[in-house]
Amino acid sequence: MAPDILVMDEPTSGLDPYARRQLIGLLGEFRHTRIFTSHDLDMVLDLCPRTIVLLAGAVMADGPTRDIFADEALLSRCRLERPLTLQACPVCGCKHD
Repeated sequence: MAPDILVMDEPTSGLDPYARRQLIGLLGEFRHTRIFTSHDLDMVLDLCPRTIVLLAGAVMADGPTRDIFADEALLSRCRLERPLTLQACPVCGCKHD
């Protein structure tokens, strides 16, 4: 199969960490259109240059992923948290943007 568009719903749901990393690697190699829903915001940050945030069926944001994840008010309103890779380390307080 050689699809031009790949559509997935929560592709990392239920995967162990190793399988999750393998899937993200495979998705990163797919050079055509990828559309997926996910609460795995670290995966979204890794794979998606553009993100659309939905809340109750309404589009709340549509734009560059990093811009969306930098908008604390939007994330709070949509009951989302910044990806772990963008949060400060709970031990040392360092950020790894």
